[in-house]
Amino acid sequence: MLRHFINCLLYILPPTRFFTFRQRLLKLAGINISKKVSFSGHGWIYGRGELSIGEETWLSPGVKIYTHQEAVISIGALCDIGPDVSFITGTHEIGLADRRAGTGLAKSISIGDGTWIGANSKILAGVHIGSGCVVAAGSVVANSIPDNTLVAGVPAKVKRGLK
Repeated sequence: MLRHFINCLLYILPPTRFFTFRQRLLKLAGINISKKVSFSGHGWIYGRGELSIGEETWLSPGVKIYTHQEAVISIGALCDIGPDVSFITGTHEIGLADRRAGTGLAKSISIGDGTWIGANSKILAGVHIGSGCVVAAGSVVANSIPDNTLVAGVPAKVKRGLK
């Protein structure tokens, strides 16, 4: 309930102001948030799962993070997360014909240091994005990505390595 109340407070603040105040509120909500993190407004953190955000990471307005108690979300240092990016830990096994969304489960997500995730991207359950990666805007990342790689598309595919 506390996390929900804090989400409401964060939502009504101007989206790109009061970052130190936002950090304090997020820590109070049980988020492991490092120094100089800029968590913009008009986003939401769902659930009561573990979330950690590394130093000097920027999360743009509208970022949605779906946590789960059985899955950790870890975002590295010096990352840039674009507007309306979603991190989704929940998924399902494929069920029988009468209900294809079978047993629900959750898988962790990790984002390496220095990664840039473009606007409106979706990061799905069980994905590890390496350090120094670029995820093009609008991508749906369903598989893990090695360090220093540019990916794009639905589903996201490797476009090239980065130096």
